[in-house]
Amino acid sequence: MIAPLRTLALTCAVALALTACKKEEQQAPPPPEVGVIEAKPQTLPLQRELVGRLSPFRSADVRARVPGVLLKRVYQEGSDVKEGQVLFLIDPAPLRAALNASQAELASAQATAANAKAAANRARSLAPQAYVSKSDLDAAEATERTAAAAVQQAQASLASARINLGYAEVRSPISGRAGKQQVTEGALVGQGDVTLLTTVDQLDPLYVNFSMSVDELTQMRAAQAKGALALSGDGKSTVQVKLADGTVYDQPGTLDFSSTTVDPATGAVSLRAVLPNPQQILLPGAFVSFQATLGERNNAYLVPLQALQRDTTGGYVLVVGKDGKVARKNVKSEGQQGSNWLVSGGLDAGDQVIVAGVQKVKEGEPAKAAPWNPAAGNGNGQAPAGAAPAGAAPAAAAKPDAAAAPADAAAKSDAAPAAEPNKQ
Repeated sequence: MIAPLRTLALTCAVALALTACKKEEQQAPPPPEVGVIEAKPQTLPLQRELVGRLSPFRSADVRARVPGVLLKRVYQEGSDVKEGQVLFLIDPAPLRAALNASQAELASAQATAANAKAAANRARSLAPQAYVSKSDLDAAEATERTAAAAVQQAQASLASARINLGYAEVRSPISGRAGKQQVTEGALVGQGDVTLLTTVDQLDPLYVNFSMSVDELTQMRAAQAKGALALSGDGKSTVQVKLADGTVYDQPGTLDFSSTTVDPATGAVSLRAVLPNPQQILLPGAFVSFQATLGERNNAYLVPLQALQRDTTGGYVLVVGKDGKVARKNVKSEGQQGSNWLVSGGLDAGDQVIVAGVQKVKEGEPAKAAPWNPAAGNGNGQAPAGAAPAGAAPAAAAKPDAAAAPADAAAKSDAAPAAEPNKQ
């Protein structure tokens, strides 16, 4: 009678144990662990990656201003020249002959004027005694005035001849880099039209010409009016050019011009920056990529690239709320800065933005937030597959020992009853 009761009690205990195990298996899994960052508002530079074209600060065409035969090129092509430096020589012989003729004309006019003045003075002295008629006096004075005007005309012709003779030495109008010679020696230049001889470009500084869409400029000005955007500390927008090898040019430029009209063909506004070029590393005509700092964005957030998701409605991030559940927040991004997105709207200070483990969570479901460590694992804040989480190594190492202890104890308890019949 006692044996059946024991068997029944053992059966009930086994059934209860199996029921408890099933209940444990049916319990919900723990919430996934995700890496988060705390959203903190900052004052960040508003930067744009743009492409522009370099142009000379000043460019002057050197032309022949008088007709003549080109005798000689004085400068070295591609060299730096100073303002007023002689670049070309034009045959001065015809111009010097014209100057001599003007000088002779002036001497003749001066002699005629002297005679006319003497005759007029004589007529004026005899007029009171009525030795000359009134008409003769008027004629003498008119001749005097005409002779004086002829002298002035001859003087002007002489000055013009001297100027033309000076143009026989073609000088540089500005300081800069002189280009290639466009006309060879012996050619007739300036005959009927001014002839281009060469071009001088000022290479320090340079202009960076670029454009921006009118919509983007309108948004920036609207943000500035609301106080969300401010100029940089010195009140100037800066540009930082990147060289062809990827290095950053060590001379920053400043924005100095913005067009007031929109190009109807492109819908963009032309802008220009001044870029120092003391070593003349950069050359006009080349396209360059540069980073333009157009101001400072107030109350902005930096969010890692992998945290920002996009769908048909736009950009959004997932956050872990105070209740421990995942929520979606639609955000407005203002471009990329390094490895982060600049977010200007949609986030609140203190939001726990999910960076690592976005694919493991769903909206409305709980999640366990942990500080995101970009240096951990594969670089996105998650540990590699099969690796123990950080800080869990001691517990994981202790589990095998704990599991081994009951196994050993069970082995001993099973072995003991087996040995007892042998002893009996």
